[in-house]
Amino acid sequence: MYNLKRAIFIFAFFQFLVIALLAQDKKEATITAAQSEKLYRPFIHFTPAKGWMNDPNGMFYKDGIYHLYFQHYPDSTVWGPMHWGHATSTDLIHWKEQPIAIYPDSIGLIFSGSAVVDEHNTSGFGENGKAPIVAIFTQHNMQGEKNGSIDFQTQSIAYSNDNGYTWKKYAGNPVIKNPGIKDFRDPKVIWYEPSKKWIMVLAVKSKVSFYSSSNLKDWTKESDFGMELGSHDGVWECPDLFSLKYNGKTYWVLTSSINPGGPNKGSATQYFIGDFDGHTFKSNSTKTKWMDYGADNYAGVTFSNTGGNSNNNGRAISIGWMSNWMYAQQVPTVSWRSAITTARTLYIAEEKGETYLGSMPIIIPDSKPIQLKGLTDVKLPFVINMTEQPIGSFTISMSNKLGEHIDFGYDSANNQYFIDRTAAGINSFNNEFAAKHVAPRISQSKFQNRFKVIVDKTSIELFGDFGLTVMTDIFFPTIPYDKVSVQSKNELLKNQFRLFYLTP
Repeated sequence: MYNLKRAIFIFAFFQFLVIALLAQDKKEATITAAQSEKLYRPFIHFTPAKGWMNDPNGMFYKDGIYHLYFQHYPDSTVWGPMHWGHATSTDLIHWKEQPIAIYPDSIGLIFSGSAVVDEHNTSGFGENGKAPIVAIFTQHNMQGEKNGSIDFQTQSIAYSNDNGYTWKKYAGNPVIKNPGIKDFRDPKVIWYEPSKKWIMVLAVKSKVSFYSSSNLKDWTKESDFGMELGSHDGVWECPDLFSLKYNGKTYWVLTSSINPGGPNKGSATQYFIGDFDGHTFKSNSTKTKWMDYGADNYAGVTFSNTGGNSNNNGRAISIGWMSNWMYAQQVPTVSWRSAITTARTLYIAEEKGETYLGSMPIIIPDSKPIQLKGLTDVKLPFVINMTEQPIGSFTISMSNKLGEHIDFGYDSANNQYFIDRTAAGINSFNNEFAAKHVAPRISQSKFQNRFKVIVDKTSIELFGDFGLTVMTDIFFPTIPYDKVSVQSKNELLKNQFRLFYLTP
């Protein structure tokens, strides 16, 4: 009888443990909106108040205001019928969400695209002598896709005469019909001054196509690029085209996001540097190069109207979607999903005969520097800088009282920067999330190793060697990180790190 009672007790005890563990899992799975808001809503990265967000779209600058549009489904936290959401900023750090800009219609959903300031009113949409804003976007016919057709993506335009706050669709849409290609989307348009024409770069399966127009309504195909260069492990999306000057020479940069096929799995953005003559693009290298080696910077494009001319020649500012299609619809936020990266200024650099695209964040710390020594108490958000010093291996760890931590730094033996989020917190929502990501150190100059990291509630953006190597990763701790430590065998190196706070 004793053994029977003991067996019953043991059975009941284990039942209790199982129920308790299940209850704990359920509690984690049913985090409240208030908890999600406190834990995961970023301080300095834009997120929509509610609903789903992915690609940034139609970004332009005018009259002191930066306009960000984005792929948006306001009625759910997973992908659905796409609209263009809208947010504005005067400093590229603090954003104000505006009413939805462009809604789906009978032609289709409103997929990714771009917007331009039509300074010369080539479109004829302007009123009272003011330049209209013209948006160019893909319309995706869901019913056509369900019916098995392949021409369900076309290009349409809309225009605004109040600087992008309200929009009217062109009665002649679509302006480019589908020639019978399944993946035919994401137009990015610029003004090409030498020929006085608009140039569109469009993602077409695993390449891009160039089109030209004098009025943004009538388009002529010019050429294709990319079939024999770059990564082709996934579909090309969200291309961009802009020019930058380096050592007195103009370089043209073509970017294309790809999913899957990124250097650390899933989504990523590759780039090509070369020449563009208004008809064709020619790359000056056969190497595959990546704008960001982390897992969470995708579909990034530049603002229009920010440089010396409409080609952005002089200043290019990029923003990307801070997530990855591997798990974007599963991350543990409740009322919204996804954020954008910090705004980044792009530039050209040269290393051993190769030209590269570098990027640095537009962030201004507003506190006195704190030297990191031992285990340091911190609050979010903050920036960590390293002053110029011959580089050696180091690891910086952020941690919380539960022992969760995310590690990042530089491994000199393998000449790699890294972010390790395997123990960073909640990761059960996707098997690929808990991982260590690595990126090659491109610069080999001993004194070129300026290092910067921006940390928000759920993201880290790492800029190595003045931004020649960039990594962006997101993470979801169970409770906030509140400690930072630096580990290195080089005591001199350990003294080079400074922490600066940012104002939310």
